[in-house]
Amino acid sequence: MELIVLKFGGTSVADAGRIQRAARRAINYKQQGFNVVMVVSAMGKTTDKLIALAQEITDDPPRRELDMLLTTGEQVSISLMAMAINAAGHEAISLTGGQVGLITDAVHTKARIQNIHADRINEELGRGRIVIVAGFQGVDESGEITTLGRGASDTTAVALAAVLKANRCEIYTDVDGIYTTDPRIVSEARKIDMISYDEMLELASLGAGVMHSRAIEFGKKYGVDIHVRSSFTDTLGTIITREVEKMEHIVVSGAAVKKDLVQFVLPGLPNHPGVVAGIFAKLANHVVIVDDIIQTVTDGGTASTSFTVEYSDLSECKVVVEEIRKEYNLKEVICTDPVAKVSVVGVGMRSHTGVALKMFQALADAKVNINAITTSEIKISCIIDPADADKALREVHAAFELDKEK
Repeated sequence: MELIVLKFGGTSVADAGRIQRAARRAINYKQQGFNVVMVVSAMGKTTDKLIALAQEITDDPPRRELDMLLTTGEQVSISLMAMAINAAGHEAISLTGGQVGLITDAVHTKARIQNIHADRINEELGRGRIVIVAGFQGVDESGEITTLGRGASDTTAVALAAVLKANRCEIYTDVDGIYTTDPRIVSEARKIDMISYDEMLELASLGAGVMHSRAIEFGKKYGVDIHVRSSFTDTLGTIITREVEKMEHIVVSGAAVKKDLVQFVLPGLPNHPGVVAGIFAKLANHVVIVDDIIQTVTDGGTASTSFTVEYSDLSECKVVVEEIRKEYNLKEVICTDPVAKVSVVGVGMRSHTGVALKMFQALADAKVNINAITTSEIKISCIIDPADADKALREVHAAFELDKEK
């Protein structure tokens, strides 16, 4: 039998009616002859409410205990989903990340998947059941409960699809696919029918919130096509897949804006081999995820290194930066809080010129100042004032005519 993995986000299971709708979709695939594995997020804003509850107790909850708390949200939704399917006359079983053998490293709140033992899932599928797995969670080698980071139920789903060699992986959300940019900011945003793993990975890391970036990494590594679609309609969504030739003709596929970033600048560092490696080793040891990195060398032979982190890592990053300041006897470190980043992405950049010029001119015409620039083979990003973020996104989207079919 062919196997399909269906993932339902929090908005898709926000109440009993939506849980029943998702259950009917799974049952429909079962009746078509598929083995069905579902991955389910916590209901609605449950995770936010649990975090708020923890913060009523303490401003700095221990990460282990936070994982213990947050994983309860998914346990509620998977059990209700199993009840809905059973009530409709079909067999289902709910399983936590630990029960399906999803093994992670020991980094609480930001764990990474190390292995998945699929025996339990295959046994339950062999009994004719629909298997419902809690997203976002696993256990480490010692049995400690861990979570994979906010939004990582996508990662659970794609990883399971890879391990189980699923024929399809469908991600159900409250939008009907991937758009050229955030339609809440740019009303002219257009749905994309197909996008490459690399483009989607860049967009996800740059602020496009529809898909979790690690899910895209799994999809690319194991060749899992991912179909992002609405849980409220039957219309086709967006296929995330390997790069095909026609994608190269589209210079820019999408634009994104990322807010709530913090920029650190470390001026006066020794310009010697190993200094930068040591700095980012310290950040890595504190599990701080670094975004853009820029280094310049001054006439005096010292270096200035700047980088951005997400606001959620600010307090931890300040601790590390203070260690670095003392170690290198820096006169100052500069923390700009917050900053924003506007970006354009497209595999067609590899073979087309003038992309940077068009982006910079659009921002200049909109009187948006650029504080820093980073690039990759298929991406250009500009650090800007957060007050200009939405305006910048609209102008860049218009400059590349992303509202028009290519």
